[in-house]
Amino acid sequence: MNLRRIALAAGLIIALALVGVWLGRMLQPAPHHGGAELHALIHGELDLDPAQEQELTALERQFAARREALEDRLKRSNALLGDAIAAEHEYGPRVSAAVDDTHDAMGDLQKATLEHVFAMRAILRPDQQARFDAVVSKSLAAQPQ
Repeated sequence: MNLRRIALAAGLIIALALVGVWLGRMLQPAPHHGGAELHALIHGELDLDPAQEQELTALERQFAARREALEDRLKRSNALLGDAIAAEHEYGPRVSAAVDDTHDAMGDLQKATLEHVFAMRAILRPDQQARFDAVVSKSLAAQPQ
């Protein structure tokens, strides 16, 4: 191989790797700040009793570990997608399988988040739940900026 072909191949490999990274970042869910609003409401405005505070602390600790594991899985899925794109250079079977895996990882993270939201809601009194529900609905209805 002459030097020109080697340079062209290297440039193509770098370009494809960058496309894979870009696609991985595009497929990763954007940070959602509704959770911060929800936690601020729970901790600051709902007048939780000590038992509720204790349960909430336990729920948050459990979910933090679960969320971290699911986010790690999503990162690995995105890396596999980048590898598949670099290997196939088209929407082939490896890319398709990697996209499906990424969607599964995103879905599992979303499901776990919703389970956590419902677990938090379950420790609230009915008057607290109404305010909680309003914030959740508002958060989900908000348009991304």
